[in-house]
Amino acid sequence: MAKRLQELIKKREAVNARIKKEQARTRTSERKKDTHRKVLAGAAVLQWATKDTAFAQRLMEEMGRFIVRDADRALFGLPPVQKKPGGKSPSS
Repeated sequence: MAKRLQELIKKREAVNARIKKEQARTRTSERKKDTHRKVLAGAAVLQWATKDTAFAQRLMEEMGRFIVRDADRALFGLPPVQKKPGGKSPSS
């Protein structure tokens, strides 16, 4: 009886390991799809901005509020975030 129980426990552990592996694979796949959607949406927005100056201006205003990391801001030609006294950024 104990041997049969050990075999079942071992099988359960193997199934649980396969489940975790499949869950991780699914999460990775979903993250990749989400990133792809964001890239395509961003490309569409940037293309639209090249054709509509009012939209481009509004987009840059929104990006200026949304993007807080200086390295990211530099990608769009935005100035660095002004630090509050004490070394904290305005969004902190």
